[in-house]
Amino acid sequence: MTNTQKDQENDVTGATIWLTGLPSAGKTTIAYELAGRLREEGHRVELLDGDEIREFLSAGLGFSREDRHTNVQRIGFVAELLASNGVKVLVPVIAPYADSRESVRKRHQQEGTAYVEVHVATPVEVCSVRDVKGLYARQAAGEISGLTGVDDPYEEPESPDLRIESQNQTVQESAAAVHALLTERGLL
Repeated sequence: MTNTQKDQENDVTGATIWLTGLPSAGKTTIAYELAGRLREEGHRVELLDGDEIREFLSAGLGFSREDRHTNVQRIGFVAELLASNGVKVLVPVIAPYADSRESVRKRHQQEGTAYVEVHVATPVEVCSVRDVKGLYARQAAGEISGLTGVDDPYEEPESPDLRIESQNQTVQESAAAVHALLTERGLL
């Protein structure tokens, strides 16, 4: 076993990598790409997918401001718990409100756990064309309301650790940018 392999096996530096952005911005796609790369390097990785969290951890919550805040706080709690135990936690969730995200950041700071905020800053025009889940089409047809970035607010992060414009680069390039930041911060 090489020293590098030993270092990777003994790596206990956890971190939460929070990817926020509009629906269909590319958050989850980038997170899965990055997760694969981190696992190949020997890191312990968990991906907390917003849709899965809503189904299992936040079942029963709606999409009011209060419910969205509660959902983000639950995800933040689980992410910090995992990260404080040496896991790289990738969190691709919309998290539309700045105060909710700031609360999660503060929880990490209080616990001394690394937290990196990545804004996947894909414009709504691009997201609505991608429309991975058909949400933009359903909203345009009047079938749903409260779509983040369309008829419900999305408060863009003012100073994220990294801003990615996914429409201008490949998924691999986006994941590489996050990886580079984690390396620069001594988290890999």
